[in-house]
Amino acid sequence: MDRDRLELIRILQGAYSGELAAGLAYRGHRKSVSRADERAAIQKIEREEAVHRQRVGEILASLAARPLKFREAKMWMIGRAIGLSCHALGRFLPMYFAGRLESGNVVEYEDAAAHAAALGLRDFEADLLVMARVEKEHELFFLGVVAGHRLLPLMQTIFKWGECDTRAPEAPNVIEPEPEPASQTTP
Repeated sequence: MDRDRLELIRILQGAYSGELAAGLAYRGHRKSVSRADERAAIQKIEREEAVHRQRVGEILASLAARPLKFREAKMWMIGRAIGLSCHALGRFLPMYFAGRLESGNVVEYEDAAAHAAALGLRDFEADLLVMARVEKEHELFFLGVVAGHRLLPLMQTIFKWGECDTRAPEAPNVIEPEPEPASQTTP
């Protein structure tokens, strides 16, 4: 049981900082795209990443754990760098790598849910499975954007992503819409 708790905390600390990097990267990514529909979709994804970060932080706190300061600083720099680079990389590469990153997030949240289940933390398990489902939706959005691009076959060969399973991960029977994080809601 201690192993499951430690592993859950390790995954959540990584996810918490990863969501910071993702949010910053998506802010830059959103500002770099010219199509209004893509901009709106990326902004929605950016908000959902903020919700995930907030919830993961709450779960960490309930486990008497904290984010890692060094990792937070590192991921802040990575997120900012990626966000700025989106303005220079064109359309395909940011969309491709965002989808590939989201693919990893699905697995990360599913693994965290398995550890929560092993600990009997059913509410956390349910929340983490919902987050995995939402990350899968993000992955599928980015896959849809890059589908048919001439560089996709090459990128699939090199980076092993681009032909994903389109099934959403299993989630609880009742799925409520994710709330806006407190910092994102308007009075």
